[in-house]
Amino acid sequence: MRVVPVLAAMALLAGCSAPDTPDPGPSATPAARPAPRVVAYFTDWGVYGRDFQVRDVETSGAAGRLTDLVYAFGKVTDGACSTGDTWADQGRPIAAAASVDGAADAPGQRLRGNFGQLRKLKARHPGLRVLWSFGGWTGSRGFTEAAKDPDAFARSCARLLRDPRWAGLFDGIDVDWEYANACGLSCDESGPRALPEIVSALRRALGPDAVISAAVPADLGKLRATDYAAVARDADWLSAMTYDFFGTGGGAGPTAPHSPLTAYPGIPRQTATTDAAVRGLLDLGVPPEKVLLGVGFYGRGWAGVSAAAPGGRATGPARGRYEKGLEDYDVLRRTCPPTGTIGGTAYAFCGDRWWSYDTPDTIKTKMAYAVSNRLGGAFAWELSGDTPDAQLVTAMATGLGAGRS
Repeated sequence: MRVVPVLAAMALLAGCSAPDTPDPGPSATPAARPAPRVVAYFTDWGVYGRDFQVRDVETSGAAGRLTDLVYAFGKVTDGACSTGDTWADQGRPIAAAASVDGAADAPGQRLRGNFGQLRKLKARHPGLRVLWSFGGWTGSRGFTEAAKDPDAFARSCARLLRDPRWAGLFDGIDVDWEYANACGLSCDESGPRALPEIVSALRRALGPDAVISAAVPADLGKLRATDYAAVARDADWLSAMTYDFFGTGGGAGPTAPHSPLTAYPGIPRQTATTDAAVRGLLDLGVPPEKVLLGVGFYGRGWAGVSAAAPGGRATGPARGRYEKGLEDYDVLRRTCPPTGTIGGTAYAFCGDRWWSYDTPDTIKTKMAYAVSNRLGGAFAWELSGDTPDAQLVTAMATGLGAGRS
């Protein structure tokens, strides 16, 4: 599969013709392109310290822009799907001020918490699909056990999604195994067929109308460890985690944008780009319409930096509200606004701090790239980093020519 050059994608964004693009002639009939997906994750823990509630998805306008919302995370325990934070998911009473419809949860109400609010959100936006994601960076260890009996795992997930307390809420499931037959927080050696067999079992258990997605690595070595073309045959899409290519790590630098679209002179690793990850998936045989490009709604940053351009040295990670070296876009746009762009993403130098993150403008460039390459759309990690008026989700939707009302 040919990948359209990034310059052509940028030309589309600018509204001009892509350079050196052959004219197909008047008789050429392009294949119909499926409606692009605009997908974003909502985290269960975000309702606590971050105070990002399901209501915020509605009031920001994001709910009307998204095609799919992915709720993170459920657990994989003893080879089976299980709930994550039951208090946040279904137990926490929601006050009127935090409720999607302005009505507080009643005493003794059967379903409260985020699930109750998501049900209200879907009632307002009937076309919005909601998926339940299982795994994640800290929760992927259980997939190794699940891979020993994929059908039993899939049956457990089907039972959980169809639990009478929230039956009809979830339209499908997201498998976030970090990483199948490779190393993340822990290492797995289940083999290249483990994830395909899990996804195939989920398709059998959930049926043809369920939405099934899988989060996949952007590292080329990890991509080669699993048969992702086989995964794609039974999944609706694969979410390429094209962010966190570079982070603060030991803290000394060199500074580098964590989510470059393309390589640039001096990049620490030439293949650590969104473009390389997309090419890698297509080369493996994954159809482009089943690839979603990943966008981070946050920045990665260093402190003790003296050079404005990428490649400078640092003394350590910059301070973040919840994690060293990490901060939300909504904060960074005000406290350390962009001072330049490189590799199709933005960076900011303020005082001795150096941050990289995507902005509405750089997201539109990435969406033009996705459209040019006929990708299935894009997804975001995660909604609490966006602005109160959903500027980043809006940039995704408008850039893809998608969205709902």
